[in-house]
Amino acid sequence: MSDQKPESTAVLAGKTVVLGVSGSIAAYKSADLVSELRRAGAGVFVVMTESATHFISSLTLGTLSRNPVLTSMWEEDRGWQPGHIELADRADMLLVAPATANQIGNFANGCAPDVLSSIYLATKAKVMMAPAMNGKMYLHAATQGNLAKLRQLGVRIVEPEEGELACGYEGTGKMASIPEILKDAVDSLLASP
Repeated sequence: MSDQKPESTAVLAGKTVVLGVSGSIAAYKSADLVSELRRAGAGVFVVMTESATHFISSLTLGTLSRNPVLTSMWEEDRGWQPGHIELADRADMLLVAPATANQIGNFANGCAPDVLSSIYLATKAKVMMAPAMNGKMYLHAATQGNLAKLRQLGVRIVEPEEGELACGYEGTGKMASIPEILKDAVDSLLASP
């Protein structure tokens, strides 16, 4: 058995992706997304909302990304520059997957109650969100209005899939597949600004 690392297709070499993980059962899929982004050559820095830590550990995502995970603005004691501003400046893309109705609302309305939404307000990077929630929540006029507002602001939305949701209902709200999110991220990062 060989100890060699698998070959990567480094199409994202030199790119930095800040992966935002918000509090949805779909957060477990973010582990695969981190691995796929790294395999594509990107540097990945994970930022989690407090509620996301109830679904997947920062240890898991830190190990897979090979970078420290930011979960709170109150952890930013590593230097004089606030960590969320440093990440906002460093990012080529802010990718939020899963994006809950709450996080979509924060982004759409300029609210910054957590480190993830603060990074959104501070970055000039491309922004992409992959919604994940109950179908009724996704189709609610407030959520749809917030998504429309985000699209107008240039945020790329990776539409959720239809299927069985964690709540037991069938409907639209299941986070898009990791290959689809990865393809959209690569296409967006490699496209001209």
